[in-house]
Amino acid sequence: MAAAGSAVGLGNIWRFPYITGKYGGGAFVLVYLAIVIIIGSSLMLAEFAMGRRAKLDSVGAFKKLGGGAWPIVGWMGFFCGFVILSYYAVIAGWTLAYMFKSFGGLMEAAAAGKAGDVFGAFVSDPLQAIAYHGVVMAIVISVVYRGISGGIERSCKILMPALFFILILLIIRSVTLPGSTEGLRFYLLPDFSKLTGEGVLAAVGQGFYSLSLAMGIIITYGSYLGKHEYMPKMTSTIVLLDTCVAIMAGLVIFPAVFAFGVDAGAGPGLTFVTLPIVFAKMPMGAFFSFAFFALLFIAAITSAFSLLEVVVTFAIDELGWSRAKSAVVMGIAIALLGVPSALSVGGHFPKICGKDFLDAMDFITNNAVMPVGGMLTSFFVGWIWTKGAKDEVTNFGEHDFPFYTAWLWVCRVVAPVCIGLIFITGLKW
Repeated sequence: MAAAGSAVGLGNIWRFPYITGKYGGGAFVLVYLAIVIIIGSSLMLAEFAMGRRAKLDSVGAFKKLGGGAWPIVGWMGFFCGFVILSYYAVIAGWTLAYMFKSFGGLMEAAAAGKAGDVFGAFVSDPLQAIAYHGVVMAIVISVVYRGISGGIERSCKILMPALFFILILLIIRSVTLPGSTEGLRFYLLPDFSKLTGEGVLAAVGQGFYSLSLAMGIIITYGSYLGKHEYMPKMTSTIVLLDTCVAIMAGLVIFPAVFAFGVDAGAGPGLTFVTLPIVFAKMPMGAFFSFAFFALLFIAAITSAFSLLEVVVTFAIDELGWSRAKSAVVMGIAIALLGVPSALSVGGHFPKICGKDFLDAMDFITNNAVMPVGGMLTSFFVGWIWTKGAKDEVTNFGEHDFPFYTAWLWVCRVVAPVCIGLIFITGLKW
């Protein structure tokens, strides 16, 4: 449940719908599903295997299993966990704020066509932006402080079912709106004439990032696994849960935006600017707006737990700190790094190479460090640590893994090539 909570995040509910809308709907969804099943699940299994064998954080795992220069790949995961959480908590703060705004004038403003003004005023207020960011980080630190089973897993056992309940509620409301059929047709019926090469690469990137790969998260969680856990089955369960949430999020959004004539490819603003307009036109709009942003907050906070856990485990394993010290010190450091991101969207922090600080951090991690880390991890498991990987995924012969050969060659060739294309193309974007 902790790993599933990590995988299910803003990428599923915030990013997946607008990327799907941008690249043509149903055809993009099919490609995305294929990528997740073939590449995403393969790399997740590889990271779980490394974590369980090493019983260490991502840096320690590469140091123990590979030695030499391989720990650099682990450092990439640590870097991504640290930096991504710093701005991820900012966006999570926005979702928390919008839960309250749903009953505080957002619907009236959206009905008058001023949803963009509400968002602009919010992110431009430095006190609000920093305060909500700080609240999110305080919640994350307090949960990770308690550990995997006592904090993260227990929280996810409550939050994950709540997430599915809210999703189902919103789907029922969305698909019963007059005019929602067009949205379902766009989303579920593939039209390959709308799919471009850029769209295929976007599907690879979305599947890769959605599953929390190459951030050190899965290696870290793998280090807590018992020796009798059958990892292929566990991996497929996590991938299934993650994919279900993404598909269900589309069933919430596309029927609604088509029902009210909103642009399905509106981009990142689809969530905070466009969707409030949709909710404002619904009966009980404030309630459904609150439910949606509560859903988004749950998805964001469960992933945030995992990102901090990567950094905390590193401090415990490599620096010898206690969990309490690691959670508090690292959490505060990450919160401080997030302040420029909170300020930058409202124009209160200098741009970096023409990008807001938040966008720059996102570009560095998602378009550069993560693809390289994922490519090298896949290569390492497929070519360097092959014998150890086979022992782990079959539990030293205790279980038969019928797809072992296919999985090995995905790690050796398919994943590195596809991820390499993401990296090259991502830098151009």
